[in-house]
Amino acid sequence: MSPVGRQMQNRKFGFYLLCTVITALGTIIATSVATAQVADRPWMNPKLSPEERADMVLQQLTLDEKLALLHGNGMAHAPQWQMPLSRLTNGGAGYVEGVKRLGIPPLVISDAGYGVRDSGANGKYSTAMPSSLGAAASWDQDSACDFGTVIGQELRAQGFNMTLGGGVDLAREPRNGRTFEYAGEDPLLAGTVVGNLMKCEQAQHVVGDIKHYVMNDQETGRFFVNSVISKRAMQESDLLAFHIAISIANPGAVMCSYNRINGDFGCENSYTLRDVLENEWGFKGFVISDWGGTHSTEKASAAGLDQEQPMADFFGPKLKEAVEAGKVPLSEINDHARRVLYAEFLSGIVDDPPQTGVVDVEKGFEASQRVEEKSIVLLKNSPTVLPINPSKVHTIAIIGGHADVGMISGGGSAQVDPPGGNAIMPPGKGATIWQKPVWFPTSPLKALQTKLPNTKIDFDPGTDPKSAANLAKPADLAIVFAYQWLAEDMDVPSLSLPNNQDALIEQVAAANPHTIVVLETGTAVTMPWIDKVAGVVEVWYAGSSGHKALANVLVGDVNPAGKLPLSFPKSEADLPHPDAPKIPSESQVRAEDVADNGAPTANASVRSGYAVHYDEGPEVGYKWYEAQNKKPLFPFGFGLSYTTYAYSALSIDSRTKKARFTVKNTGRRPGTEIAEVYARLPKGSDEAFKRLVGWQRISLAPGQSQTVEVAIDPRVLQTFDETNNRWTLNPGEFVVSAGPASDDTPLSGPLQIQ
Repeated sequence: MSPVGRQMQNRKFGFYLLCTVITALGTIIATSVATAQVADRPWMNPKLSPEERADMVLQQLTLDEKLALLHGNGMAHAPQWQMPLSRLTNGGAGYVEGVKRLGIPPLVISDAGYGVRDSGANGKYSTAMPSSLGAAASWDQDSACDFGTVIGQELRAQGFNMTLGGGVDLAREPRNGRTFEYAGEDPLLAGTVVGNLMKCEQAQHVVGDIKHYVMNDQETGRFFVNSVISKRAMQESDLLAFHIAISIANPGAVMCSYNRINGDFGCENSYTLRDVLENEWGFKGFVISDWGGTHSTEKASAAGLDQEQPMADFFGPKLKEAVEAGKVPLSEINDHARRVLYAEFLSGIVDDPPQTGVVDVEKGFEASQRVEEKSIVLLKNSPTVLPINPSKVHTIAIIGGHADVGMISGGGSAQVDPPGGNAIMPPGKGATIWQKPVWFPTSPLKALQTKLPNTKIDFDPGTDPKSAANLAKPADLAIVFAYQWLAEDMDVPSLSLPNNQDALIEQVAAANPHTIVVLETGTAVTMPWIDKVAGVVEVWYAGSSGHKALANVLVGDVNPAGKLPLSFPKSEADLPHPDAPKIPSESQVRAEDVADNGAPTANASVRSGYAVHYDEGPEVGYKWYEAQNKKPLFPFGFGLSYTTYAYSALSIDSRTKKARFTVKNTGRRPGTEIAEVYARLPKGSDEAFKRLVGWQRISLAPGQSQTVEVAIDPRVLQTFDETNNRWTLNPGEFVVSAGPASDDTPLSGPLQIQ
């Protein structure tokens, strides 16, 4: 080696050595700083439990610091909700002060029902997952986890550390405008799906949330409606869904609802908050009010509300005055503050605060597509028109639903901004507006054209049924895209498709018997044309990649496996409440007391006369139809496939409470079946319906058989004893059944409970 080369080599070695020394010193310094920090702030030791850390911090707080944890500081983009610190909301739903001197970060909160809200308004981007109802149609815990993971990661990338997702109210009233935000009509399915969703969302180090607690089953009169229901019925239905979700997710927060429950508002209801949530279930996180849902200081504090949002009208100066006057004990304040601190440590936001960055767009697209492909439900396929066979189908007429440009999404505080704005609006005019339908730029027409390059595919907007029928008549296949828009702060007047779409479908089907209807809906719909069409596909609100997922299903690249998370009635006359929710004229809320975005101001007046009596009790959805001996149009748990399955050989192990049976793929395509297990209470009970007690997704090749073992969830075998305020598992012979849907359980056997 030349002297020059040796000199350069020595320099490189010296530089490498210097870098190594600097790195080592940096590690030593960082470790020393961390050690000193833990010595100075023992609550910063991540090896301690969240309870221990919260208690340590609580001992250091002044009264003002405690109170600052118990209220919001306004909301971005809401002129009526502004406070001095509202600028710190990061364009989100709320901001709660931290304790900087002790290393406790503020809560920076965003709505995130199926994606991060207001990203477009804030100059950012968010993935839209399919609706929560759609995710529930997958009956898949892994899909729910994917759903939550994407949202949690995108919240952090945008600088948020708390989510307002996790809706688990049951579809007791299917015309509820927020049905798409929830997970169907069964407590076990809804609780399991939402619980896993929020478990994985909080695992990204954001404070998780389960909402709207409880009985927020309609939007009509939501700020004051009184939900009247027996404790037993509530415990066995809506409360059970929340209990299951909370037990799985262990969320940092639970949001109490606007409505009243048996007389008291959800955010000052001592039975639901203190007795059930905290004492019976042992919930350790904090109760956060829905925005503007706080109505008192002393009563709400005593009942178990921990944090008012988004203002400080009741839990700000008034709460301090109440403490100083001895009307609210300091122990209550300590409990409220401890719960907020616990949630921060539990979720990891103290040890791992969010780092803003660029959202992984492709990762979001892929996850959204995977979830949607598992969520699509094939409701009808007779005669067999799907999957599309390119060798036989040379011309396709696509009709209606703005399918040439996009797919519709759910509205309200869950609304995700589409990239480029509302796809059906001219460029520059597509900003999302409260209670205005929004389409994502996910064109099914374009997706099918990509999948079927040699097929002639034409489009008609469907605004003129005669024109649509003329396009459909000569085509080998007609596909009508029908939509139903839902949003917060409204209920739909009926389950009929709006905007004359039923008549459109009738005329197209009359012109072409090979007509498929693709439904983009947020709840069940009636189908007066069902006997006249060849196929029906339910895609829900399909998210950022819904067009690709749908195209894969239509052409057979994906075999549909989704099953209904709620029943589709033949008629609204068959519902427990046939008439749509309507506020009596004497129970109106003054217009000046309702904010522009649909939420009430803190001074919204209460009209005590409006109540909904849930006399059907726990008979929600399929339980109601069975108890009333009524047959729905499509039952809970129903969904077809491009293959077929056979069930056999059921055995029940009463000791382990497990059901074993065999499922065989009897068709020619590989597929995934959701095998469902139900149980009836012993003879002599007062129930005339069965309960979902478990299920399993299984993937089978053609001709393959598999033994399925499903654990029977003991929580849904129990009944609630209202007199003694406890759950009981009655001894006797339960009848366990298994099959592909709630009304199709060919296997049955006894489960003996001693």
